[in-house]
Amino acid sequence: MIDEQHLVILLVKLAVAASLASVLTRSHRFQRMLMREERTLAQRVQFAAVCSVIFGAGVAARVVTHDAYLDLGMEGSLVLGLLAGYVTGLLSGVLISIPAMFGGEWLTMGLMGALLRDIAPEKESIWTFSPFPDLALWRLIWRRDLRLPAFSLACVLVILLAELLRSGLARLFQQRGPFSLVTAWPDLTRVEIGAIYACTLFAVVLPIKVWNSNRNEKKLEQQQLHLNAARLDALSRQINPHFLFNTLNSVAALIRSDPPQARQVVYKLSHILRRLLRQQENLTPLGEELAFIDDYLAIEMIRFGSKLRVVKEIDPATLDRLVPSMLLQPIVENSIRHGLSSKVEGGTIHLRSRLNDGRLLILVEDDGVGIPEAKLANLFQQGIGVSNVNERLKVLFGDSYKMWIDSRPGEGTSTGIELPDQAGPALAARVESLVAER
Repeated sequence: MIDEQHLVILLVKLAVAASLASVLTRSHRFQRMLMREERTLAQRVQFAAVCSVIFGAGVAARVVTHDAYLDLGMEGSLVLGLLAGYVTGLLSGVLISIPAMFGGEWLTMGLMGALLRDIAPEKESIWTFSPFPDLALWRLIWRRDLRLPAFSLACVLVILLAELLRSGLARLFQQRGPFSLVTAWPDLTRVEIGAIYACTLFAVVLPIKVWNSNRNEKKLEQQQLHLNAARLDALSRQINPHFLFNTLNSVAALIRSDPPQARQVVYKLSHILRRLLRQQENLTPLGEELAFIDDYLAIEMIRFGSKLRVVKEIDPATLDRLVPSMLLQPIVENSIRHGLSSKVEGGTIHLRSRLNDGRLLILVEDDGVGIPEAKLANLFQQGIGVSNVNERLKVLFGDSYKMWIDSRPGEGTSTGIELPDQAGPALAARVESLVAER
């Protein structure tokens, strides 16, 4: 049977190993270290220095207080060697053992983990090895690949070998050897010795699993950023061909009926396309977005003449606020095509912007034919223009934006967009993070 006090100490030791690993993951710098598989010499030294402070503190506490469960010196050096190689394993082994040297212990071990790193079939295998033979067997049957189960078995054997060497050296050099629970606790039974070996094994495995969980979370976040960047890029590219297609239709209609006006449309279109080709950012000041709308409306006014009227009520304080590029053009286009084009007498488009309680409010209103209620309910799921704008805003702002459409048949349609007023630097930083990996 195992002594209850010894069992408590072993369990607490495992809890300390998990806690130390969790504490390290709170550091953003350490998280960046974990995400790298290939590291420079300076990064490996930095990795060893940061972790050695934590694990070395446990060794120092054990030397001062004689609490055996605080010592994770060998386990720490094994983990660091396994994750980062020879330099980190050796250096961390030396640094972690410094407090023990003041207690008269002169032997340490820091290279065995690095040896395991060298035999890993893939660097990612280090994070996924299992100490449980049944799981290794399942992976062998399921994947029919012997490499990962063999590597898991090798890791288990090397960790147990390290504990065997530590215990042997502790017995051989009782005054100058490494610290070992086998020599600290006299008259151990075989069950207790087995528990000590199992504790060493899991004290190495637990930090790796805790850190791997953190790495997986970061990978998921990065994948979501990449997905959002690709989605934003696809939505942005979807708008421009849609706009170009409709404008070219206008040119085709004018070529036969009014060639001079067709030339004016082509000239305006070339000016718009030049701006689009220069547009590399996902954000633009509202003032520039309104200038773009002026060019677009100039084309439409050539088509509609005096039937199309535009009224702008723009708060000058809103002109430097950043908004998504091509935000207003699809909405204005919908107002003309679906609201005003079918009215014999034409109509008016009102463009309004203002700041209200820390929010930027943009309104596009028309007095056209309106939208039937049945169609209005599904408008965000239908059509390219409005649904595209809504999707882009969702990617950029999450839940901090509002977009709505109010319409009454025969009276007109109002489309509103409400954005955070702090859209300038905050939104620019968010979009930069979204597209940085694109």
